[in-house]
Amino acid sequence: MTTRSGSASYDGLGKDGKGHVSTQSGVLSDTQYGFNSRFENGAGTNPEELIAAAHASCFTMALSFALAGAGFSDGKLETTAKVTIDKDGDGFTITKSALDLKATIEGISPEQFETIALDAKENCPVSKVLKAEVTLTHSLNG
Repeated sequence: MTTRSGSASYDGLGKDGKGHVSTQSGVLSDTQYGFNSRFENGAGTNPEELIAAAHASCFTMALSFALAGAGFSDGKLETTAKVTIDKDGDGFTITKSALDLKATIEGISPEQFETIALDAKENCPVSKVLKAEVTLTHSLNG
């Protein structure tokens, strides 16, 4: 089993607070996030952008391996994911992750490609986690 981690902190509360997010690998290290980067065009990242990048990269890798497993040895895949967050009562809900794929694979039929791509969409780990159980452990004041 492989476990990866990320962490976040938020100093202050609400719109006035400032957050920082880091990843285990160090690719993100105390990267700024907050209200302005999430709901406006402020500097920094935001959870939806990170989910979009994770979904695009996971799906693209899953598709690459599936195509290789089907006997294809060369090609190019480019995926953009657009994650939508909508108002939901007093809060917000992520309502969609739209994958947009541009692919060049020599010798594959459109039907075979669609079958393999749809399977990768359904079965990449990030697609699955968007439907997963979420657990929480917590402590207060320390």
